[in-house]
Amino acid sequence: MQGSPCFPLSLAKGGGEKGGEGFGDRAMIDTGIKERVERLREEINRHIHLYYVLDQPEIGDALFDQLMVELKGLEGLYPELITPDSPTQRVGAAPAAQFAEIEHPVPLLSLANAFSDEELVAWHRRASNLLDGAAFDMVCELKMDGLAVALTYEQGVLVHGATRGDGFRGEDVTQNLRTIRSIPLSVPKEAPQRFEVRGEVYFPRSLFARLNEERVAEGQPPFANPRNSAAGSLRQLDPRATARRPLDIFVYGLGYAEGSGVPDNQWDTLEYLKALGFKVNPQNALCHSLEEVVDYYRRWRERREELDYDADGVVVKVNPFSFQRHLDVVGREPRWAVAYKFPATQAITRLLGIGINVGRTGSLNPYAIMEPVNIGGATVKTATLHNEDDIRRKDLRVGDWVVVERAGEVIPQVVAPVVSRRTGEERPFAMPDRCPVCRTAVVRPPGEVMTRCPNTACPAQLLELLKHFVSRGGMDIEGMGEKLCAALLNAGLVKDVADVYYLTKEDLLKLERMADKSATNIINAIEKSKSRPLARVIFALGILHVGSEMAELLASRYRSIEGLSHASEEELMEIPTVGPRIAQSIVAYFQDEGNLQSIQRLRGAGIRLEEEGAPRREGELPLAGKRFVVTGRLAGLSRSQAEARIKELGGSVGSSVGRSTHYLVTGEDPGSKLEQARKLDVTLLSEKEFLQMVGRSY
Repeated sequence: MQGSPCFPLSLAKGGGEKGGEGFGDRAMIDTGIKERVERLREEINRHIHLYYVLDQPEIGDALFDQLMVELKGLEGLYPELITPDSPTQRVGAAPAAQFAEIEHPVPLLSLANAFSDEELVAWHRRASNLLDGAAFDMVCELKMDGLAVALTYEQGVLVHGATRGDGFRGEDVTQNLRTIRSIPLSVPKEAPQRFEVRGEVYFPRSLFARLNEERVAEGQPPFANPRNSAAGSLRQLDPRATARRPLDIFVYGLGYAEGSGVPDNQWDTLEYLKALGFKVNPQNALCHSLEEVVDYYRRWRERREELDYDADGVVVKVNPFSFQRHLDVVGREPRWAVAYKFPATQAITRLLGIGINVGRTGSLNPYAIMEPVNIGGATVKTATLHNEDDIRRKDLRVGDWVVVERAGEVIPQVVAPVVSRRTGEERPFAMPDRCPVCRTAVVRPPGEVMTRCPNTACPAQLLELLKHFVSRGGMDIEGMGEKLCAALLNAGLVKDVADVYYLTKEDLLKLERMADKSATNIINAIEKSKSRPLARVIFALGILHVGSEMAELLASRYRSIEGLSHASEEELMEIPTVGPRIAQSIVAYFQDEGNLQSIQRLRGAGIRLEEEGAPRREGELPLAGKRFVVTGRLAGLSRSQAEARIKELGGSVGSSVGRSTHYLVTGEDPGSKLEQARKLDVTLLSEKEFLQMVGRSY
């Protein structure tokens, strides 16, 4: 969360005055503690709503984290105070073996489609005739290409959430939906005693490309489009996996509500849901005539590229609920609503050839070369093919007529061949056995889907690495686009990413078409990038299989490039989501002498290679020379957070108890390590004792 700081509850009057000493008496929970927990929940939920729903944050990340740590600590000591709507309960359920079914009390119906103004007019005329010519307002809502869900609340608390399924029953994905911060876990007391909210879960387009890059780098098949990524994310059996993906939601109506007090039309219902804390699409519009509906449709047909989600049309609804009830349903489609679809984003064209790009990690990335075709208003000549296995799975052959779509309205991809149009002259694709740029023999490591060029000095790899290094997700050096990166390499001014920080204005002015002001701006941007957070630096280095989420985990765990560079495969694999392949890749990166020299030059240029606030001189650190092992489940913080704190204070962390171990930090269910520590006379620390040692308390 970003924003202007304000005083957290822990610093407000009456907060935290009891300290940690009185918390161990479980015979009776002090009224002040109960009130404190309630106030913390209320304040945290308020900030979550401000940040994820209203986009109006009031406090920064540090203060928000402080509130969460305090609440987790109190709930850890007094689990009987935990409630389903507590913000600490968004993630924490065990992985499900499978999803149970939930029956929808009111079916989630399909919508009839209109593909032209004439068909929209025909729908409107039929509705008007059935209403005896009565005039009616209509509500226009963008038809999002996401995943429809139904959220049920009882006594003000979210009790379950389900996918649309077949319309009559869906999958119970409650625990995964709880991880979406824009879904309130509780609502105000004035809400109906029991009601169902319907909405569309989506994956923001701005983050979709990054997710696919990370999946391909990790050897996983990419998602075809943001909708598939949302569906795949929401159907993870482990809610923690869903929580790592930035899903969002817009709610669009009530399925049902028990009791009185709810509005009697669609437009006021949207405003009502917004007042209850739900995220409602700000692009919704109330239209008083069919002409206004058509204007709305045409406006968003032209502007849909501006949206951060896929929209494939406009849903038009009759506004008064009394009219909706009168119009009723025919088959499985309501007469009171229609989906006016945008023009198709698929086309058929000829696959002329398959080219190869070499990525920053040496991956050989095939792409389709096609006869130009217009798709959704854009001329498309090339499209992604992901990898060799994807080509074989789709049975694509050079010379095929193929179906092409603009996935996510932006990235073209080949969907399938039109087999019926084959002549027999089409040619199967074969991956080249040498890098098309440097001619080095390529390899395909066992278990990976990507063929790679092993030559780290390959010019194509260096260009892609440099583009990645200076990109917005990396060091974010404004003004350094692909053309400038290529010019710097061609001129010999950059032979390694660290060279960027040794460029001078005079160097840049030697380049063709480089103006004095542009050169000055780029030098200033390079200087500004030196203070990027450690996670951004780790990501920018381009370590194979290390995406932005993994970089965050590594930065949190090791606090410095120095600490990460000495990590063993065994130690790395103790981090959640780090498997053998990622661990091997990280260790191999820091064993490469060229990479180490590059990091030293980055350090010499003044790049921040430690987490902000991390101490730098070991001799001054309170835990220097002490070795810890952490075992069992900790209540107030994760194991990775505990280990990061140990390293921040100069200590080291082991995975097994041995004679060199000084302390064993024990949580719930410590296992065999506890007995081994007792045999070796290792000092045992409870979670509370550990937190007191490292200077953090509840």
